[in-house]
Amino acid sequence: MAVDMRMPTTMMVSFAVTIALAVLCQSASGTTYQPNWASIDSRPLPAWYDEAKLGIFIHWGVFSVPSYSSEWFWWNWKGAQATPAVVGFMQQNYRPDFTYGDFAKDFTAEFFEADQWAKMFEGSGAKYVVFVSKHHEGYTNWPSKYSFNWNSMDVGPNRDIVGELAGAVKNHTKLRFGLYHSLFEWFNPLYLQDKANNYTTQDFVFKKTLPELYEIVNKYEPEVIWSDGDWDAPDVYWNSTVFLAWLYNQSPVRDTVVTNDRWGKGIACHHGGFFTCTDRYNPGKKQNRKFENAMTIDKYSWGFRRNARLEDFLSMDELIHTFIITVSCGGNMLMNVGPTKYGIITPVYQERLAGMGQWLAVTGEGIYSSQPWTYQNDTLNPDVWYTMKTSGDFKDVYAFLLKWPSSGTLDLGAPVPGSTTVVTLLGYSGSFNFKSTGTQGMRITLPTISFLSMPCQWAWAFKLTSITN
Repeated sequence: MAVDMRMPTTMMVSFAVTIALAVLCQSASGTTYQPNWASIDSRPLPAWYDEAKLGIFIHWGVFSVPSYSSEWFWWNWKGAQATPAVVGFMQQNYRPDFTYGDFAKDFTAEFFEADQWAKMFEGSGAKYVVFVSKHHEGYTNWPSKYSFNWNSMDVGPNRDIVGELAGAVKNHTKLRFGLYHSLFEWFNPLYLQDKANNYTTQDFVFKKTLPELYEIVNKYEPEVIWSDGDWDAPDVYWNSTVFLAWLYNQSPVRDTVVTNDRWGKGIACHHGGFFTCTDRYNPGKKQNRKFENAMTIDKYSWGFRRNARLEDFLSMDELIHTFIITVSCGGNMLMNVGPTKYGIITPVYQERLAGMGQWLAVTGEGIYSSQPWTYQNDTLNPDVWYTMKTSGDFKDVYAFLLKWPSSGTLDLGAPVPGSTTVVTLLGYSGSFNFKSTGTQGMRITLPTISFLSMPCQWAWAFKLTSITN
């Protein structure tokens, strides 16, 4: 499959001038963000994002057809250092002249129902979704004017997948809709030529990357722009700050949109909106900047794998523990699912999504809109992690217990209870007796609770009101 690279030089120059003029306009909030990192970094994150805590990532594309190895299948087959297992897979199962483009016709999506997906994601307790509009293979999941014959309308499902999912999410759920977009493409000739020129030319950026970004923002109005594929080239090559200034000043989502930090070589974990730093970023301690732990249910792949084993998927315990630690340290978790080529989210993913929703229905009070407390992990009990909400002059602290003690008591080293402190267990009626243990710490007496009366199955949240420290 070929990508339409045609754009006259005059159009390219006009496009660049239009962008430059646009970023000088003022945002609706009255603040004008300039195309430099000091200004871009000064923009506050819209409150909804920090309050949300959980999002769903969806990796779906032509790579879902071979559904072997990972979403990097094409690179692992034809890249600079091919993976022998992937090369062998193709030799054993496909004719010698088979190309990656030949997979696209089998990206059929015949069972894809956007409303069903949207309701499933909402049922997980997530508050936003981030859908892969284009991965590094260059195939766009919308009918892009800049990706001729290599998009979901021209080849494969013959549908505007992004548009269908955006409509379902916005019209039938309370979820926020976001889009992932890869800045680069492995084998695009324009990109490869810019790379050969040591990124002193920007043909790929102005003919492909930026037009696509403006197209998806103006057409689908995503409230998350999740950039990726930035690591080889500097941010000035990608024209990142110019685009972000436009996004924050003039775009239709300027007041609510959030962005990540993958906007050029060396930028991740230093500049942008929320920080992702690396995949599966979970630092285990409070961060000064809002971060997101983008992680996978399948331990080895973001895309669907036909040969995945049950043990390759994180258990509910592992997912919830990862989530609790992430939120305790001030982060959001973006939990990934990989649909099949025909548009089904397989039962193992469905079970994990439903389990997360059931758990959050009980414990969500201590998760949504919470803040990191003075302590993240308890000073005495390593199986306890904390979140907090402010209540007047006092703090309501939520102690998330990863393992239920067998002793009949729960010893905590960090909290200092006040005279009006009350201890309850979210999802369970009544309060629990406790006593202070010196100047800091408390011992909570746990009654005998039958298995059927336990409020949830995996981790438990104790609410400690009016904590003084």
